[in-house]
Amino acid sequence: MVDFLSREIGEGMFEDMDLTSALAWIVAFLIVTVTVTGLSRRVGWSAPVALIAIGAGVSFVPWVPRVDVQPDFVLSVLLPPLLFAAALRMSFIDVRARRDSILLLSVGLVGFTVITVGLVTWLVVPTLSLAAAFAFGAVVAPTDAVAVTAVTRRTKLPRLLTTLLDGESLLNDATALVALNASIAAIVAVFNPFNAAADFVVAVICAVGVGLVGGTAIAEVRRRLSAPVLDTCLSLVTPFVIFLTAQAIGGSGPLAVVVAGLLLGYRAPAIQSAEARIAESLNWRTIQFILENAVFLLIGLSLPSILAGALSSGISLPRAFLIIAAVLATLFGGRAAWSLFITAIFRWGPPVLRRRQWTWRTNVPVTLAGIRGVVTLAAVFLLPESTPHRGFLQFLAFVVVVVSLLQALALPWAIRLIALPAPNLAQERMEVQLLTAEAQNEGLRHLESLADLGNAEERVFVRLRANASFLDTAGDDPESTTTRSNEYARLRMLMIAVERRTTLAARAEGRYQEPAVRAVLTLLDIEEAAVRAAAVGPEDD
Repeated sequence: MVDFLSREIGEGMFEDMDLTSALAWIVAFLIVTVTVTGLSRRVGWSAPVALIAIGAGVSFVPWVPRVDVQPDFVLSVLLPPLLFAAALRMSFIDVRARRDSILLLSVGLVGFTVITVGLVTWLVVPTLSLAAAFAFGAVVAPTDAVAVTAVTRRTKLPRLLTTLLDGESLLNDATALVALNASIAAIVAVFNPFNAAADFVVAVICAVGVGLVGGTAIAEVRRRLSAPVLDTCLSLVTPFVIFLTAQAIGGSGPLAVVVAGLLLGYRAPAIQSAEARIAESLNWRTIQFILENAVFLLIGLSLPSILAGALSSGISLPRAFLIIAAVLATLFGGRAAWSLFITAIFRWGPPVLRRRQWTWRTNVPVTLAGIRGVVTLAAVFLLPESTPHRGFLQFLAFVVVVVSLLQALALPWAIRLIALPAPNLAQERMEVQLLTAEAQNEGLRHLESLADLGNAEERVFVRLRANASFLDTAGDDPESTTTRSNEYARLRMLMIAVERRTTLAARAEGRYQEPAVRAVLTLLDIEEAAVRAAAVGPEDD
């Protein structure tokens, strides 16, 4: 156990420690993560920046174990559950509506960044081959789903823009990692652009296929599971099963996990019980909270080893400043230029694209939200040992991550400056009320049809119509109370089923925004779980 942790989390991190000491450090790591995150949110600070700063400061304390980022651990253990948790909470409807914008950012911008940053890095870093420079461009090209989510959650962005940025960060890992693999292959062998293009196509097709087939298969299994505990267990292993399957057949594991998460999140109301959906939501929110903040503390703790590699690379301090400035300027300027290019496409391109809600003001948040994270830091360690100045490139990737997070701090100020409209919460609340009323009316109509058949007592119908509590049984004998409560629960469950079908039909017709649909579905889940629990008793599962 200790050897595994030492090998995966950080080489030498738990060396010469017994199991108790290793577990104590892990517990301390989690306590610091939760405490710093909670305090940062309370005082309005950026939790990612605070965690990196504290991790970097603590890492130089002599008795703190050394942490080395292990790319296999980050990309195969931490990344799948983080992507899956984010994909479950994303709206498939919104992603499909913004698919052209998301593809332009997750594929087009990544390719543009690989080329521009690669060429600049090749020019300013001495003795660096062009293939290695393109590999570094692929390292810093993708935005990080964890970092982007952490920032967009705190900033009042329009819903569609939030979907755009989250969708980009979820899907661009596949493009960047394929480009990185092609560049690494060019470092150690002869580069063939046709093979690289073929590998990209195969990786995407296999990933989408595994995500759809695997997600559909898991959905069918979950449809037949009645116990929320079993459903949750299956949910927890799903991202790893999908990831490993896609990787085994040459597909992109991250992309496959995202596709499966979007599919399962969209189909959840039709395949899971209310209890299972509530449990899954709470469990994944907890996992996402811990992991997405722990990775920033991990980044900070890795600074000493990264700094040691940079100091041994032989690059002078003036040259280092020149390289850092050139790469950062290229990243920022390239993202801004590509955003303007997208604006031009939507403004003067084909008629189908001119209808998109992409204005000149959209460029500001899109440019500032180019946040890198732990994927960039893990990917840079995949560069071959023979890569010139490998240690300095690792330090350069660390600087890119930190500066991009600091850059994102200007996002709220910039949004106020350009007067970008915030989400219309009043309209969303109105949509929730309208959709709730529409669903309840359908449920009541269904109830009246049952009443005509004489399937229950009139007192039960009165309570259902008035939405009264079925626990209000003062003056009734116990047997009558139990009978009427069970009848209420049975009929209310039938009504909830109708209300849920009505809500899903409204979603399919596109008559309400996704936040309103999800809010109504959540309310129905909570009520269904409460009705079922009261009917069967607290001792039942």
